[in-house]
Amino acid sequence: MIVIDEKAGTVTERTGGEERTHALGSPEGFALVSRAWLRAGWDAKHVYTFSWLGRPLIQLPEDMLRIQEAIYDIKPDVILETGVAHGGSSVFFASLCKLMGHGRVVSVDIEIRPHNRAALEAHALYPLITLIEGDSIAPETVAAVKACIEPGERVFAVLDAKHTKDHVLAELEAYAPLVPVGSYAVACDGIMGQVVGAPRTQPDWSANNPTEAAKDFAARHPDFVVETPAFAFCESPLSTPITYWPGGWLKRMR
Repeated sequence: MIVIDEKAGTVTERTGGEERTHALGSPEGFALVSRAWLRAGWDAKHVYTFSWLGRPLIQLPEDMLRIQEAIYDIKPDVILETGVAHGGSSVFFASLCKLMGHGRVVSVDIEIRPHNRAALEAHALYPLITLIEGDSIAPETVAAVKACIEPGERVFAVLDAKHTKDHVLAELEAYAPLVPVGSYAVACDGIMGQVVGAPRTQPDWSANNPTEAAKDFAARHPDFVVETPAFAFCESPLSTPITYWPGGWLKRMR
């Protein structure tokens, strides 16, 4: 339980009979308030209120700002995403490629609904997007993705399809080898493990989520480490992002 006192500028955490009070602007206080805000946002379906250049974007805005920092730094040749939905993230990534004057997007989904496909195909940024319909871990889909990537091209992978631990692990096994040293494979929506008991959740999410998949993958593959990028700019005591993707960033080290 937390108690926020805006007048005093404090947040108090009460757990197990103990009480700790922090300044609202301290890293500890900010983390407590952010955790409550993330839970409130989950319950209210906050991420279902955004769009990017005309297409619904079901993502936390801070995650998208943070990922653009990494993409701008790495400047990949291909941004590979699994999970298309309405296409907002496909357009978002394509817009970064357009602005950088470099790169393109390969987007995979088990079902690209006709109205979403039509909207994407009519979009001004569609020339930078390749859509592949199929199960992201099926051999034929993996082969189709690999056929879109030329030898030596730098890939940045964003895995946001089915969020079970086994599925994300299978995606990582399939696509992380395409990621070069210094780039990332990002397992999205590990927030699932932090909101068990909230609306639209399942009891097994505490262990069955993308964060656990990323952790297991890193343990099996020493070439990768779980490492969230540092802020590209920071004049703040904060160093940890507000995110739906906790522990989901896998960086290739060698």
